[in-house]
Amino acid sequence: MAKGSAALAELTDWFHRLPGVGAKTAQRLAYHVLTLPAEQAKGFADAILAAHEKIHRCPKCCDFTDGELCGVCSSPSRDATIICVVETPRDVLALERTNEYGGVYHVLHGAISPLGGVRPQDLTTKELLARLEDGSVREVIMATNPTVEGEATAMYLSRLIKPLGINVSRLAYGIPVGASLEYADEVTLLRALEGRRAL
Repeated sequence: MAKGSAALAELTDWFHRLPGVGAKTAQRLAYHVLTLPAEQAKGFADAILAAHEKIHRCPKCCDFTDGELCGVCSSPSRDATIICVVETPRDVLALERTNEYGGVYHVLHGAISPLGGVRPQDLTTKELLARLEDGSVREVIMATNPTVEGEATAMYLSRLIKPLGINVSRLAYGIPVGASLEYADEVTLLRALEGRRAL
């Protein structure tokens, strides 16, 4: 970075802090912001500030919302007796794109990771258990990611929930559409076999 461009260096650094943004992409984004008309640059900055001021966690499911409750929790057409537990708000969006799931969600905001310093109490575990106290929930679907951390989180929560007499299920994982069996690892193939269904 040339001397005298401290503001550009700082802008680049902020973009570089975003997940998945490397140094070159951060620099490209910073330069792009500089080419925006002042009104658009201000709009971009205002959108970031407004998101921080208005968006909060839904008091029921812990997803992000700018209302009192999120759209799913406030919908009378959703089946509140089925809760799908996910790691992040992005997972809710992914499942909603299927247009097949009619229950509600619970967002953990992470997964248990002893190496990463994430403990069960760092997640929204307490809030999930509070939702199960009244006995109205009949099934909890564990939709955590198929990673070591996701599996550990699903197992931990399952051990807490099963004694409450609630059915706990896990999403089936397997071969993605368009993939070849020869390139699938053993765990993926095992999950595919376990999650098979009749045609």
